[in-house]
Amino acid sequence: MASAAATGPLVGRGEELRRLSELIGLADKAANRADRSGGLVLLGGDAGAGKSRLLTELAGAATAAGWRVLTGHCLDFGDGSPPYLPFTEALGRLAADEPELATSLVTASPALARLMPAQRLLGEQRTDQQPADRAAVLDAVLDALQRLAASAPLLLVLEDLHWSDQSTRDLLRFLFTRDIDEPVSILASYRSDDLHRGHPLRAALAEWVRLPAVTRMQLGPLPDGDARQLVSLLSAGAATDVRRILARAEGNPFFIEELVAAAAAGGGALPADLADLLLVRLERLDDAARLTVRAAAVAGRRVSHDLLARGTQLDDVELEVALRAATEANVLVSPDGAGYAFRHALLAEAVYQDLLPGERVRLHAAFAAAIASREVAGSAAELARHARASHDLVTSARASVRAGDEAMSVGGPEEAIRHYELALELCNDADVAAALAADSDGDGPLTRVTLTLRAAAAATAAGHLFRALGLAQEELASLSPTAPVTDRVRLLNSVAMTALVVDTKVDVLAVTTEARRLMADAPPSPLHAETLHLYARANSARARDDEAARSAADALRMARDLGLTARAAEVTILLARLDERAGDSTAAHHSLIAAIAEARAGHEPMAELRGIYNLGGLHFGQGRLTEALDLYQEAAALAATIGRQWAPYGLDATVMSAIVMSIAGDWKGAEALLDVANPPEQAAMMLAALRMEIAAGRGDTEALSLLPSVRTWWERDGLIAITSAAAAIELHGHRGDVEQARAVHDDVVSCVGAMWKGDEFSARIRLAALLLGQLASRAVAGSGSERATLLPLGETLATSAEQVAEHSRHLGPEGEAWRVRAAAEVARLRWLSGEADVDELVAAWRDAVAGFERFGHVYETARSRTRLGAILLAGGQPDAAAEQLELASTTARALGARPLLDELTRLRATRPPAAAEHPTALTAREREVLDLVATGRSNRDIAQQLFISAKTVSVHVSNVLAKLDAASRTEAVAIARARGLLD
Repeated sequence: MASAAATGPLVGRGEELRRLSELIGLADKAANRADRSGGLVLLGGDAGAGKSRLLTELAGAATAAGWRVLTGHCLDFGDGSPPYLPFTEALGRLAADEPELATSLVTASPALARLMPAQRLLGEQRTDQQPADRAAVLDAVLDALQRLAASAPLLLVLEDLHWSDQSTRDLLRFLFTRDIDEPVSILASYRSDDLHRGHPLRAALAEWVRLPAVTRMQLGPLPDGDARQLVSLLSAGAATDVRRILARAEGNPFFIEELVAAAAAGGGALPADLADLLLVRLERLDDAARLTVRAAAVAGRRVSHDLLARGTQLDDVELEVALRAATEANVLVSPDGAGYAFRHALLAEAVYQDLLPGERVRLHAAFAAAIASREVAGSAAELARHARASHDLVTSARASVRAGDEAMSVGGPEEAIRHYELALELCNDADVAAALAADSDGDGPLTRVTLTLRAAAAATAAGHLFRALGLAQEELASLSPTAPVTDRVRLLNSVAMTALVVDTKVDVLAVTTEARRLMADAPPSPLHAETLHLYARANSARARDDEAARSAADALRMARDLGLTARAAEVTILLARLDERAGDSTAAHHSLIAAIAEARAGHEPMAELRGIYNLGGLHFGQGRLTEALDLYQEAAALAATIGRQWAPYGLDATVMSAIVMSIAGDWKGAEALLDVANPPEQAAMMLAALRMEIAAGRGDTEALSLLPSVRTWWERDGLIAITSAAAAIELHGHRGDVEQARAVHDDVVSCVGAMWKGDEFSARIRLAALLLGQLASRAVAGSGSERATLLPLGETLATSAEQVAEHSRHLGPEGEAWRVRAAAEVARLRWLSGEADVDELVAAWRDAVAGFERFGHVYETARSRTRLGAILLAGGQPDAAAEQLELASTTARALGARPLLDELTRLRATRPPAAAEHPTALTAREREVLDLVATGRSNRDIAQQLFISAKTVSVHVSNVLAKLDAASRTEAVAIARARGLLD
């Protein structure tokens, strides 16, 4: 709610006020200079702790110091909040006070107009369904703040972030992460006691406080001494049960004020509970004032004089008298003279809850009528809320649709989904459905199909792909057999469009085939071109490339004839992918460049995004990682610009950017990309899987705690499954649990194979290679019998990997590197089992090093060098081994790859001492050799296990015999046991 006016002394908050002044720069000597830097502060505290009062004092001090202060509030709209609400309020206040200045800001950044209150009221709604101006809106706000701060420092105060909408949180994140040249300070408050475990603000706060420029400050209870002083000042010497008030208030300033007032009004008696306490002030008002306060509570936000007049139906004089009584009783305040608000949000909540059902309905209906008639200014979201609460379902549904359209027009798909889904829910009423169908806009009549498609589009833009799919499938299942053919085709296309970018059991080819059949005799149209395109994509997904090319050619001709730039560009992208799969990467590259240019020229950002992403994929598939990363990052930036960062291709671009950075050895950069607040669930699981992968490289086995939650998505997203499973195989291996690593491998192959209708997917080569590596590493320390068990399993894995490779059309540098790695790992396992020679092993591992080096995989190149070095040591080539191990060690240290560093430590080459230089104590390596001698192993077995040559083992054994003065290996073992050198 609005900030409270100063109603009494500010007690016990001097230190907090001083600290806030310092944090925002108000206490600086340079506070009035334009070159002063700003501060970013998050102020938390329980309800009633005094946040609003503290912010009011600070804002007053800033104003007195020559600062410009803007204030906005988040409001409890439930599921119907408009996006960017507090910024709209702040800009609205500026427009009211300094209209010329506000106009100049809009002239400089036209997108800012979308957040101005006048543009968000009924009658000014936009019908653009694409959130194509999100970045323009964000940049416009940033530009406006900097322009406002150019002449004097600016303080932007945002209250009650616990009620903030997703778009507001996104905008704050944007501002917090930008280098602002002018002295702009942002101070945002929130109720910490409202932040339950699943509250969306919790994740955002956790992210923001890690930013260097952001400070988090918690406002705690008043100390006993200050609380006692506040009671004394408020009671003004009247008899008061101070101890009881202090015990009840627990240091909360607002509760202290209310308890003192209640004690004074009730002759010392205190209400039994909080609700009664808060209503004490209301009971002291006359009927007209109580009605006015109740109407203000129903308004749900800062309320204007005109809206109160409509709600109360009091004449001007009666309303003025009632308002004066309410403000003098310190229930309502008028902080800026432009309207009224409750002194504290808790008061508003208590008054609203105390209303009788009939009172609520009547007051909501009066407000809805006033806003709908436009006699009083209001937004579509406000109208929807009041109409719904007054049971006017038709008005609520219409307003919800308009609120959804408005949210999409400013890049707020999260908010739009809720508005559209509410309208769909209300359409279950026949009268509502009939009324909406009588309406029409750019999409034709507002039918359930139209609303479903809008809701699905919003869900897709927000990254809730399965929600979008479910909406379209549910409506399709309930569609009447007599419904227009175009309705059925539009829903079929919506299902297909989403199913093509997620892993589901939907038979996309069957869906698109039906849509194509229904449109067979239809004339050329945008819907017909879309249907042909989706049919071509479905055929491509099934590797039916000839049919895909034919349908794509038909779709391209139709799109060109109809002037559908975006469709033509997207079909060209599909044809480029078909060229790539046929082995003509040059033609694919030229086609993608042309498609991107066409999309840009036609101002079609979604087609441009898809083109850039696919061009990045073309480079990645050819091992050109630098070019791929540049394109993926460009695509991710464009997706954020148009509000599609969680939608298909937007999220994919971020994921692939992180993958390429990780492959290139920039683990910290990849982690920074993955560190985002409050992503949609599917995105959150994908990001968690990637974090697991980096953790596996570092040996952080605690990351396995992420697996149970990520595992729930294995049947719905193959990339999540493969990425997290690869990490889990490694992490279980680091723990020495090869059986669990094998179980993960088998589980993911089964899941993904069932989902992708075949288990010969190329990622199986990598999964097999990783598990083979864990089996071979286990065999190093295992007994002969254990090796005999591991070898057949390894052979089976190697065979499956080779079969997948043979069936793959084009492995590319990455797939080829993993193929030779799998071959090298199984050769290592055979060698440890005595079934391969050193020369064969050296050749296999040289191929593995070359493969990963060619691809550019920094970590896997180093790991392959480590194992090559071990084989070279065993083959009696210490100089060649040292070169490989030194290169691997440099990489491992730079990455912080602990498992690889441990492996290198075990393999450190040590030259055996000459026979004449025997010290009396056994070295660590000699102890290691003696331990294995005690198990009855031969020199060859010991050499294979320790990755040293048999000759070196022989030298170590001779040294041990000499040091222990033993004549034989058996005697040496006996002497060592007697001396406690062996367990």
